[in-house]
Amino acid sequence: MRFIRLLFVALLAIVLIAVALANRQVVTLSAFPANFGQFLGGTWSVNLPLFFVIFLAFAVGMLAGLVWEYLREAHIRREARQRSAEVARLENEVGGLRHRHAAPRDEVLAILDRPKTSTTPPRSGASAQPAPGTSLPASSR
Repeated sequence: MRFIRLLFVALLAIVLIAVALANRQVVTLSAFPANFGQFLGGTWSVNLPLFFVIFLAFAVGMLAGLVWEYLREAHIRREARQRSAEVARLENEVGGLRHRHAAPRDEVLAILDRPKTSTTPPRSGASAQPAPGTSLPASSR
């Protein structure tokens, strides 16, 4: 990808240099048409090389397009900011609900919900088979 970018920049530089060399003539760039600048006072024209006028026009066009797109997409950025703020608010609310509902409200419930751990060794007389007369199913071994 870096090579392709470097190749593109090199080709662009070659094209720009070729345009500059082919358009070295001096032209007059006027701000107002046909002597209208005299009514405002001063000279409203400048002599520049043609390639500079071309590059300047290209730069002004790019800048105008950038400003146009920035203003056109303002509502999209505003909506994205609003939705981002709403997502953050909802994530905070969900986090609070998880924290509030994850902890037991009563000490008795906390004791009942605690995982059972066996600290006493199993009795030696205990068998894996259910006692006679119980409704537990027999293990299938």
